Amino acid sequence: MLEDISHDFECYGMPAVKTPTFNALAEEGTIYYNCFGTASICSTNRSAMMVGAHQRLTNTHHHRSNRDEPLSAPFKPFTYQLKKQGYTTILGHTNVRGKGRKIDVNFKHNKIGDWDKDFGLFDKYDEFTVEDQPFFAQIQLNVTHRGDWWDQVREESAHPVNPADVQLPPEYADHPAIRLDWAKYLDQVEYADAEMQMLIDELKEKGIYENTVIIVIGDNGRCNIKGKGYLFDSGSRIPLIIKWPEGYEHDEESRQIIASTDITATILDIAGVELPDYLTGQSFIDENFDRKNVYSFRGLWDEIPEQSCSISNEEFRYIRNDRPDIPYDAHQGYLEWYRPAVHVMRALNERGELNDIQQKWFSASKPNEELYNIKNDPFEVHNLANNPEYRDVLKKMRKEALAEDKRMTPVSSFFDPKPVPGLAPIEFIKEYHSEAYNKMLAGEEIGHSKYMKLYKKHLKEQNNKTR
Repeated sequence: MLEDISHDFECYGMPAVKTPTFNALAEEGTIYYNCFGTASICSTNRSAMMVGAHQRLTNTHHHRSNRDEPLSAPFKPFTYQLKKQGYTTILGHTNVRGKGRKIDVNFKHNKIGDWDKDFGLFDKYDEFTVEDQPFFAQIQLNVTHRGDWWDQVREESAHPVNPADVQLPPEYADHPAIRLDWAKYLDQVEYADAEMQMLIDELKEKGIYENTVIIVIGDNGRCNIKGKGYLFDSGSRIPLIIKWPEGYEHDEESRQIIASTDITATILDIAGVELPDYLTGQSFIDENFDRKNVYSFRGLWDEIPEQSCSISNEEFRYIRNDRPDIPYDAHQGYLEWYRPAVHVMRALNERGELNDIQQKWFSASKPNEELYNIKNDPFEVHNLANNPEYRDVLKKMRKEALAEDKRMTPVSSFFDPKPVPGLAPIEFIKEYHSEAYNKMLAGEEIGHSKYMKLYKKHLKEQNNKTR
């Protein structure tokens, strides 16, 4: 599982990036073009995938909330079902960046252990061996997540992506800092590609590559404008490539509409597990699979109490914004650190140097409803919600969203969000480290870890003074 990635492999048509390993897996297996997350934020989509049921239904739909609350009955993690089927379940790998052990789900759990005894999700860490068969391994390739390592990865790359070669979507201003940031992101994608090759080489060395299913997925879209945290295409459409066991008949590519929870159901189906009734995901290798759309939901993300949902199919996306008063550019603390493009474009907007498409991001509010023809308008530039020619499409998808709202009514109203500092660390930098703050406004990454340590030290000193 890669973090914060859209269709940004070479085999999906992303310019300037080289991903020979992912390309080869797509060539050998099946590449899927219409897989959508039921959420566009890591913990909520991961919660849905860990269970195989929509995060809203399981009351895990608010980012990093309810971490001490067990899942309501009858829901269980899919690894529980795999263990019952005789699979060894493995988390992470020592040779990938960060050891690949991230879980990030919104219910009580331990990474390792027995679910019935101590809410354990996996049997062990890191190593898959012949003796473990049958086994299931979940490995996070987290390099594509925004982080202080991006510059180092670029510096150590033998062929860093040339900013002049990248192609920016129309909602981005064409600015050197934005081009550089996009190139850095693609450097991380190439690093992940090399990590994937390392894992494949290990499977081959152990003689278990041919009979192993390899599933390459993302948890949500790239962390940038209209991406992670938003229900637009670049936030909710995720990569999906499957390398099947030797001799397994498969299509080279698929345009099936797939929800992220369907991946969970398909894994259980491959393993021979009878699918639990509580799943909202469906196995897409079942001959009766025929999903028509994907219902995605965006709730609380840190300090931003968003409430939006979407319906996506192959041709259209409908978005309903229940909090239109919260603008797209909500000045959320997390995103202030990690989207250089926004800082640059705010300054350009103030100077009147953005075009109409780019200015939309800085509107004071959002429309109540949005409708896009994602087949003909993949960057979702033209909102058709008020176009009379699409009135019937709008009514149909509005009705579908309302039906899904009802079907995915949470089983519990328990709500315990994790406290977050919001914009306070940014204000701290502005006041005490003005040079770094100005660099941030100019589109430079100044180092989240470094300044969060300084902020926490500052808080500790302030607390000591008031005692």
